[in-house]
Amino acid sequence: MAAGLLASGAQAQGTPKAPPPAPAQPPGAASSALDSDDAKTIYAFGYNMGQGLEIFGLSAAEFEIFQRALIEGNAGTPPAVEVDQYAPRLQALARTRQAKVGEIVLEKAAQEKGAVKLPSGVVYKELKAGTGPSPKATDTVSVHYRGTLTNGEEFDSSIKRNQPAEFPLNGVIKCWTEGVQKMKVGTKAKLTCPTKTAYADRPPTGSKIPPNAVLEFEVELLGIPGDTSRK
Repeated sequence: MAAGLLASGAQAQGTPKAPPPAPAQPPGAASSALDSDDAKTIYAFGYNMGQGLEIFGLSAAEFEIFQRALIEGNAGTPPAVEVDQYAPRLQALARTRQAKVGEIVLEKAAQEKGAVKLPSGVVYKELKAGTGPSPKATDTVSVHYRGTLTNGEEFDSSIKRNQPAEFPLNGVIKCWTEGVQKMKVGTKAKLTCPTKTAYADRPPTGSKIPPNAVLEFEVELLGIPGDTSRK
């Protein structure tokens, strides 16, 4: 969303000038009641835009810059920077910021009590011990799971569907293939997956997962229905 707005704003670029004085109060401060469908629609638009900014991890000062740009762009004020020059850098900035957030999440996960960092970088932490057998990569497994982004937003859950997932362990992301093999039937564990062991730059079509995202899963191994190598 933010990328689209910046790209379209570039088309209206003029000669950079000094910015006008900041308004005495935030736009809309005098009337922010959500008392009409139009107002609610505009709020939804702003809310979605705010969620789209999360990937950048903006500081307070950077968010003020973003607000200033919105105000000036909406007012038709000539931009304070060369928009054509800087707007194309948005995706690169997002990737850089996201990578830093991912590194922090992985580091924190690895420091949790009982966590083990596997050779691939996957962080495995047992939450509940199991007593059954452990699967091989060629096995079909039955699991309940919940997947979240680094901000805690849930993007998938077999628990919500009330339907365990069943799949060949060597037919899923590397994080799962490696991590679930460490589990015994009955085990519940947390897997923190570096992007290279998850979906990298090709997340599932239509999912909430952005490209190059570090992912977190809570997985419970319910059973091992069979060995796919025998089929």
